[in-house]
Amino acid sequence: MIEDKNIMKTGTTTVGILCKDGIVLAADKRATSGYLIANKKFDKIISIADSIAVTVAGTVSDVQLLAKYIKAELKLKEIRTNRGNMVREAANLLAVMVYNNIRKLSLIPGISHFVLGGKDDSGFYLYDLSPDGSIAEIDDYVSSGSGSVMAYGVLETLYEKNMSVEEGIKLAAKAVNAAVQRDIASGNGIDIVTITKDGVKKVFSKEINIRIEV
Repeated sequence: MIEDKNIMKTGTTTVGILCKDGIVLAADKRATSGYLIANKKFDKIISIADSIAVTVAGTVSDVQLLAKYIKAELKLKEIRTNRGNMVREAANLLAVMVYNNIRKLSLIPGISHFVLGGKDDSGFYLYDLSPDGSIAEIDDYVSSGSGSVMAYGVLETLYEKNMSVEEGIKLAAKAVNAAVQRDIASGNGIDIVTITKDGVKKVFSKEINIRIEV
């Protein structure tokens, strides 16, 4: 995140895990605007193609717009070429959009961080697209947002190579839950999406409401 006392800060926790039979993406549900919880049911995992999805973090307007742009571009590319989208191509195209977004002249910096996972004919792939437009292929796990420090602690401890999607779902839930318990900008629930040979599917969604009565 860009540190500036005049910039409204945002927070979130997203997780991506590469498994032997697919990809697991997870995120919390809270959208914040400074110290205000702006939305308690925000969907931070977006399907952008039949077998490709992204988690979002950053300025809400920017991540929503870029997600719409990449979804439209991938659909147009599929129609023009008459073939399915390659995950690497989708990741590189979105990275260019993120790069251009952060560098455009604006009073409000266009901060957007995506974790992209997908499947094509050559296998399953996971990418980290940082707010500066840089891109990195991930061969195990990745986390983004203000709660990523807590999430990484769980992932570093419990992740194992060649774990199944079912095991990945449980690990992702633990990682996001750790952030929800300690990061004030993450919370209100957990969404988990898998990308397997059957495409993108939401497998878990749970709201967490904490009420204190006095």
